Amino acid sequence: MINYRKYRYCFFLPLCAMLMPTTPSFAQKKKSTLKTAEKVIFFDDFSEKKLDRSKWGAEITGQHNNNELQAYIDTNTTAFLVNGAAAEGAKNGALVIRPQSMPGFKTKDGQNFDFISARLTTENKFEFTYGKAEARIKLTDGAGLWPAWWMLGKGAWPECGEIDIMEYVGEKDWASAAVHGPGYFGETPFVNRQYFTAGNDVTQWHTYAVEWTPDALNFIYDGKLMFRVNKKMTNHYGKWAFDTKKYLILNYALGGAYPVKINGVTSPYNGMPASSVNLVKNGEAKMLVDWVRVTQKE
Repeated sequence: MINYRKYRYCFFLPLCAMLMPTTPSFAQKKKSTLKTAEKVIFFDDFSEKKLDRSKWGAEITGQHNNNELQAYIDTNTTAFLVNGAAAEGAKNGALVIRPQSMPGFKTKDGQNFDFISARLTTENKFEFTYGKAEARIKLTDGAGLWPAWWMLGKGAWPECGEIDIMEYVGEKDWASAAVHGPGYFGETPFVNRQYFTAGNDVTQWHTYAVEWTPDALNFIYDGKLMFRVNKKMTNHYGKWAFDTKKYLILNYALGGAYPVKINGVTSPYNGMPASSVNLVKNGEAKMLVDWVRVTQKE
């Protein structure tokens, strides 16, 4: 996901996703690289009645970033836990992030939005350096819907480093992963589309992970290595930004600069057609998260 999270930087970052070459074939052949014993340093299977606020905080934003359509607020109508049939196959329950239609919503600083949504982070609660971050996620298909699972460092962007483990932007046969840092946050080779095998798409449960070492970032979907970026590669562009702590983020954006470049839609909203607006209005646009886990080598 692009770094509008730090609010004052890069409008165009995610646009490179559509410009980069893709690697749909080798992803089905290579295996995960960490083979030694691991310890769990963070885990949430969302099995409680309410979101564990000792692990997750909700960010609140008010400005339009990347021409996105939503304001992020802290409410249990956009981020909440479910169990049973509502968890759609998640055994112990699931987190749901679900944007809502709310025409005329006004933020405290006077900005107007037609939609609200949630962005959950572990900033100041759980941050780590090196290891494997993984989540099991199920998505709704719809043009202009933009959920993401990613990690970010503290400080000025892009020097802080950004690791996009999974972004979906409205084409159900692929999701993308990316790395952003100083000198490699625009049109670089470090954005990759992963195409699912025939009969699979984002509407099914998948695990999306990154294995982070001092020298490389290995992106793994459903246990298969699909993309790798190492320090030697980024050093051609700028300093390696992945030796400092990062925190976890789960969020759901709508429309804006990245989706409109993919789908070309400009009405009724930039990047989001009427069909997806109806998904949001009907409560059908959502991201379900079965669990989130971070492990490190023993």
